[in-house]
Amino acid sequence: MVTKQDDIYASPLDEMVDFRFDEKVVNVFPDMIQRSVPGYATLISNIGILASKYAVADSYCYDLGCSLGAVSLSMQQRINASGCSILAVDNSKAMIDKAKLVFTANDDSPTPVDLICADIADIEIHNASVVVMNFTLQFIATELRQALVQRIYDGLKPGGVLILSEKLAFDDTQLNQFHIESHHDFKRDNGYSDMEISQKRSALEKVLLPESLDTHLHRLQSAGFTFTEKWFQCFNFVSLVAVK
Repeated sequence: MVTKQDDIYASPLDEMVDFRFDEKVVNVFPDMIQRSVPGYATLISNIGILASKYAVADSYCYDLGCSLGAVSLSMQQRINASGCSILAVDNSKAMIDKAKLVFTANDDSPTPVDLICADIADIEIHNASVVVMNFTLQFIATELRQALVQRIYDGLKPGGVLILSEKLAFDDTQLNQFHIESHHDFKRDNGYSDMEISQKRSALEKVLLPESLDTHLHRLQSAGFTFTEKWFQCFNFVSLVAVK
């Protein structure tokens, strides 16, 4: 799959519209995510390692908000438990259509991947040993997040795991500004201009709604998870593992 450079916000926009995972974004998504999320490759690789640790035979592994299937591919390459299937879900048809090109070459894998174009709110979680939401919950309306996490918990087998990666907000103003500025420096170092950074931030303002680490931990605890650990953080990007 040819990766195109992300130049969506490289020119001044006459009208700012909310960010959408449409075909324009899909075409540059691998470049966009690598240059925008610090430690992204490390995250993807280690999510696969964690999935292989918790996946059990004859269960489902869910990739909710799968985009182009990077997490699903990482899990597929590492899971050894027999009879596991990966259900990769995204509500962007453009994402799912492009992801199918990735998995065509892996049809003979013992861990099949089923790509599903649907709203994750409409997906039943059952017989799950692993559920991953990699920068997905932050795009869900805040009032719906607790119910979604609860459905995931209820659908996990005992000992099953939720891997949750999110962009964080910080209650302390100085700390929050430090992380925002550090993230912007990261993007500049990856070739984004100040105009690109500013325009994309405006496009995401009403779409990506980050929360504090304490909010995430409280939500997971309220759902019933008995063990939660922050296993990765780089600037304001974090990944948690929560075990039922």
